[in-house]
Amino acid sequence: MTAKLYCFGESGNAYKAALALTFAEMDWDPVFVDFFNGESRSPAFREMNAMGEVPVLVDGDTTLTQSGVILDYISSKTGKLGGRSAAERREVLRWLFWDNHKLSGLAGTTRYLMNFLPPEKRPEAVIAFNQARLKASYTILNDHLAKSDWIVGDQVSIADLSCCGYLFYPEPFGFDRADWPHINRWLDQIAALPGWKAPYDMMPGNPSDRA
Repeated sequence: MTAKLYCFGESGNAYKAALALTFAEMDWDPVFVDFFNGESRSPAFREMNAMGEVPVLVDGDTTLTQSGVILDYISSKTGKLGGRSAAERREVLRWLFWDNHKLSGLAGTTRYLMNFLPPEKRPEAVIAFNQARLKASYTILNDHLAKSDWIVGDQVSIADLSCCGYLFYPEPFGFDRADWPHINRWLDQIAALPGWKAPYDMMPGNPSDRA
């Protein structure tokens, strides 16, 4: 049975799930959600996800929301991308929780404010504050990757796919790969994996809505 990922190309959280489905070799199809025209807030969509967000993964009788839960499900179902031991599994989860709070949550918000709001509505003070917090997060990740090829263990895991979710996007949000050599090397390593595609090549997007 082919899983369905409700997504749109601009969503870094959906991109995490798309990468995990691909690298875990699950059969899946993207289902475009017209986020910028309000589809995710429609009554029909909220029947599937009351939170009104993507991604949503529908795999047979299982419907899941929130990227971290979806990543954990894909890993648990396939036995891939989750670490080689219980200790590694706990470390994977530690980085997933860190990413959601300290990296993706800030990067996604900052990218949205800088690129998908009209210029006159962009809160420059908020953007600057978020970018300062993100710099601290990039430092943590870059320093960790200076000592390890992957975030956990000796192979790619859902920890890597969670943390990289927003860092492959072309829109500016204050992240320059050249400033973070170990992150840059790690992103190249992920991009070299079989099946990898950039976000807008992996999921349908809204080109007219991009900055």
